Amino acid sequence: MDEITVLQAEVLRMLASPRRLEILHRLAAGPCEVGRLAVSMGVSQPNVSQHLAVLRAAGLVDADRDGREVHYRLADTDVIVACDIMRSVLERRLRRLAELSSTPTAASDRPAPAVWPTR
Repeated sequence: MDEITVLQAEVLRMLASPRRLEILHRLAAGPCEVGRLAVSMGVSQPNVSQHLAVLRAAGLVDADRDGREVHYRLADTDVIVACDIMRSVLERRLRRLAELSSTPTAASDRPAPAVWPTR
């Protein structure tokens, strides 16, 4: 397995948290401090700090110190492009599933479920 595939899997594992995705989307609007992020998200500052540490370790977020304040920002804005593409894929999938479930003949077109023998 090539190195980039392993790296991609690690980054995607970091993105598996809805809270981290929310942080990334908020940082897409511009740099922000932990306290402001926490208030806008309605969660504790230590919780946001922990998620930011994970995102920094993954190389998705950078931090700039300005005196006592630390401003967090996206390391690369293309991460939001990737997230938006995945979101579009999922939205299309949900629409297709909704269309299938609302089709009157959908149930009759499906094969009968397999019945497994019991002992």
